[in-house]
Amino acid sequence: MEILGTTLRICVDDLEAASGFYERLTGTRALHFERGGVSVAAVGCFLLMSGPEAELEILRKVSATIAVEDVDTAFATLTEVGATVVAGPVPTPAGRNLIAVHPDGSVFEYVDRKAAVTNSPGTPGTPGTAGR
Repeated sequence: MEILGTTLRICVDDLEAASGFYERLTGTRALHFERGGVSVAAVGCFLLMSGPEAELEILRKVSATIAVEDVDTAFATLTEVGATVVAGPVPTPAGRNLIAVHPDGSVFEYVDRKAAVTNSPGTPGTPGTAGR
């Protein structure tokens, strides 16, 4: 499994102010979206998150987001080497993701940018579907 890059996850109180800072820092525009009650801004290699404390508490447990070519391959490799996949693969606004706990207890999100392809029409949560 080739790791294509990492994204640093940052929980912030004021998403708009933080987005402006990171846009100026990286020279890139923020991509804003909502996910599970949390407002998110992706700016360069930073993923800024703001929302209810209960949601952020869970998100803080994930050390980083790791980009891979294919989440299904990552799933196979992770389980083969002793990691536990605790969520996913599931569709996201940008592709698919999964959450894995490594044997040392660290938690990472693995993501790909695969276009949604229908594996089982109308089946929510099926990897590769648009989550219909």
